[in-house]
Amino acid sequence: MTADVPAVRDLDLDPAAAPQGVGFAEALRFWLKLGFVSFGGPAGQIAIMHTELVERRRWISEQRFLHALNYCMVLPGPEAQQLATYIGWLMHRTWGGIVAGALFVLPSLFILIALSWIYLRFGDVPVVSGIFYGIKPAVTALVVHAAHRIGSRALKNRWMWAIAAAAFVAIFALHAPFPLIVLCAALIGHVGARLASQVFALGGGHGSAKKSYGRALIDDDTPTPAHALFRRSRLLLVLAIGLGLWGAAMAVLLATQGVQGTLTQMGWFFTKAALLTFGGAYAVLPYVYQGAVEQHQWLSGAQMIDGLALGETTPGPLIMVVAFVGFVGGWLKQVFGPDALFLGGAVAATVVTFFTFLPSFVFILAGGPLVEATHGKLGFTAPLSAITAAVVGVILNLALFFAHHVLWPQGFGGHFDAVSALIAAAAVVALFRFKVGVMPLLGACAVAGLLVTLLAPGLR
Repeated sequence: MTADVPAVRDLDLDPAAAPQGVGFAEALRFWLKLGFVSFGGPAGQIAIMHTELVERRRWISEQRFLHALNYCMVLPGPEAQQLATYIGWLMHRTWGGIVAGALFVLPSLFILIALSWIYLRFGDVPVVSGIFYGIKPAVTALVVHAAHRIGSRALKNRWMWAIAAAAFVAIFALHAPFPLIVLCAALIGHVGARLASQVFALGGGHGSAKKSYGRALIDDDTPTPAHALFRRSRLLLVLAIGLGLWGAAMAVLLATQGVQGTLTQMGWFFTKAALLTFGGAYAVLPYVYQGAVEQHQWLSGAQMIDGLALGETTPGPLIMVVAFVGFVGGWLKQVFGPDALFLGGAVAATVVTFFTFLPSFVFILAGGPLVEATHGKLGFTAPLSAITAAVVGVILNLALFFAHHVLWPQGFGGHFDAVSALIAAAAVVALFRFKVGVMPLLGACAVAGLLVTLLAPGLR
């Protein structure tokens, strides 16, 4: 599985036979491509990976894919990036996981550094504003579409539907914290595994026969590869390396910036934020807002909102909005002096990204073997299946959050943005009816937004 064997071409795949092998170079090209097209937030990114890895390329089976996804859903941090890391690690050992996870993030980091510089240097550029105006409704449609796709796989019986509905009500109406929703779903799955095991089996339940995409390279019955077997010594080694990297980076910041230095404070703050990001970016944004805007004053509230718009419309995890926070903070605090504003911003964005994502790599590389050991064991999969159902309700809430802020940009008391509604409706039709790809959809919506902004600004 780790040998450099050329990948099988998609059109030559025989449904009755598994692909013969995927080389590291082929996998690297795919993860790089994914880093540039992973729009739509975690739901859209997971849907893209499912389409490419399960349905089209058949690198991993649906059940193994969902098993890994369930684990990533429980962890703090961006689940889509962690899922990419997990699959990369399962296929090509530690370096496969590092490459997959890093390439999921790096394109977004470079793009956000460039856009943050444009934002601070040139202000409100009509061209950029118009592009963002058209992309926001498209992102809303992508989240709705992804919620449908994830839900169609996870909600296999009325009990799973009930869990999803309860999760939606809890987060939408009761404003329950996401960790509490996860805990309640896990408890329901734990009890349900004993009382109604078939209901909570991964892919189980009435009318839930798994759609077959053909044999996969890593299929349901594929033995766990040697490098993915649990060993206590390996677990301790990964934890030691992870803590060592964190300690070394923090030591450099302390030596060069001091305890109260901006970069040092960013490293410590975003380490804490990384451990609180249950449920994705929106679950932790209030914490980031409080710390970055109110406590440290790295940027203003209005700038934070603008950064969120950038994060929504760039590839990669939505939590990459922290790179914008870092860049603006490094620029405004002049961490390297007034003559090196861009350098200060770029380094700050990189520091923030490093401390935000380092825990995710440690969680996957250290915990992956434990998860592989639980493959097919209902006592472990039932709580995670229930969590996946609950997350569908949370994703639906996210879609409504997007729709609210796109269609009523000044709140429900303000005007209704009919043009954005029209773009969003067209995007929904394009996704559901005509199966348009992510990049063509975003490109078309960006052009529409740009035309409206330049030719008929009064319509906005």
